[in-house]
Amino acid sequence: MKKLLKDIRSCTVCAEFLEAGCRPVVSFHPSSKIMVIGQAPGRRVHQSGIPWDDKSGENLRAWMDIDSDTFYDASKIAIVPMGFCYPGTGKSGDLAPRKECAPLWHGPIWEKLEDVKLTLLIGKYAQDYYLKKQKQKNLTQTVQRFQSYLPQFLPLPHPSPRNNIWMKKNPWFKEEVLPFLKEEVRRCLD
Repeated sequence: MKKLLKDIRSCTVCAEFLEAGCRPVVSFHPSSKIMVIGQAPGRRVHQSGIPWDDKSGENLRAWMDIDSDTFYDASKIAIVPMGFCYPGTGKSGDLAPRKECAPLWHGPIWEKLEDVKLTLLIGKYAQDYYLKKQKQKNLTQTVQRFQSYLPQFLPLPHPSPRNNIWMKKNPWFKEEVLPFLKEEVRRCLD
């Protein structure tokens, strides 16, 4: 486990494509109970080296109904993004996660995790990669049919404040999905 973490944190496979340089941000432990698979670190996370160290992370922790101590306890929560390094900024926000990380590192990480009871697939990139042909026509429909992916996966939208419009258009998410998510998180961590 220590060797795998060291190898990931020293990875430079994407170096030529990363303006801000390589700084893989990942956290996991053999006894992690919940796996959080998001997109890629943003600029702030790249600078701090702390996953979900931004408003999106605050929102995610509120959705899960857990505090920061619980969220950052790797024996409880594994944080494994699709791209481990900040991909840079594009015309309308952060660039997509680099495609090299997940095929290179997710398999070896999964081999080390024996106790994961729930995997949160946050955003389109994680859902596309893990759900493949099982995903629906779009993220909204995939999240709406969240129960069809259980018990292995729970697809969620990205908790970015930029998605507030999506949240207002889809009140069922707060009414149905979030209470279920909170209960599942409690169950997995107890």
